[in-house]
Amino acid sequence: MQDLRKHLMSRSQNDLLLWADQKAAAEAFGMTVRQIEEAALEAGLLPARYQRNQKTFSTDDQLKLFRSTVAVIGCGGLGGYIVEELARLGVGQLRAIDSDVFEEHNLNRQLMSTISSLGKSKVEVTAARVNEINPAVKIVPFRVRFCKENANSLLADSDVGVDALDSVATRLELAAVCGELGIPLVHGAIAGWYGQIVSQFPGEKTLQTIYGPCANGVGAEKRLGNPSYTPAIVASLEVAEVCKILLNRGTCVARAMLVINLLDMEFSKVKIGG
Repeated sequence: MQDLRKHLMSRSQNDLLLWADQKAAAEAFGMTVRQIEEAALEAGLLPARYQRNQKTFSTDDQLKLFRSTVAVIGCGGLGGYIVEELARLGVGQLRAIDSDVFEEHNLNRQLMSTISSLGKSKVEVTAARVNEINPAVKIVPFRVRFCKENANSLLADSDVGVDALDSVATRLELAAVCGELGIPLVHGAIAGWYGQIVSQFPGEKTLQTIYGPCANGVGAEKRLGNPSYTPAIVASLEVAEVCKILLNRGTCVARAMLVINLLDMEFSKVKIGG
């Protein structure tokens, strides 16, 4: 490891390690680019892909993100954006959970949906996309429907869970399981011009308070539709919440709900007990 460290230091430029040098080091030392990225960060070197993160995050922060695991439940309108942003941010391990395939009605808003991906597994397409964007990120696709029976295995060892579901009943199952496992959960929902996000920490029941009365209902998106811009915005806000949780920084939307009204361009925070 000392030889590797010296090699990386000799190739760095202003404490940045270029992708070409990261890839070459992996080949020279018989390692993966993921292993090289961790070694570089441990040595205080920043892979050049993250250089625009520098004014926001330290190299130690970047290492912490790299060593984090986030489970994204749902890889459609919200989930596609969430997974891509987390990969570009440098979160080192992602779990993508979704049983569906891409259909034509997904083309208006789902980032991973293209003509060539129609009929293909959402999680497999998403994993391929992440591997193209950031090969140092380990993404594990689970082509299954999330439920109480498989929840423990899907979420095991995750630092944060991210709700990108469109089912109220499944969302409540996810909230309950995350609470039992002691995993913070970031929730997002969209409908037409509107959206909402919540960060729920173990011991809290915010989502149960919001959705409990309509546990068997359907989401408002069935009535209001889903244009292209709402999932992009709500997903980005969810990723910001995930980042704050992983780095223990800032103020999260806890015991409250952030309500997004893009029609009137109004954002409001509603306190919720429980």
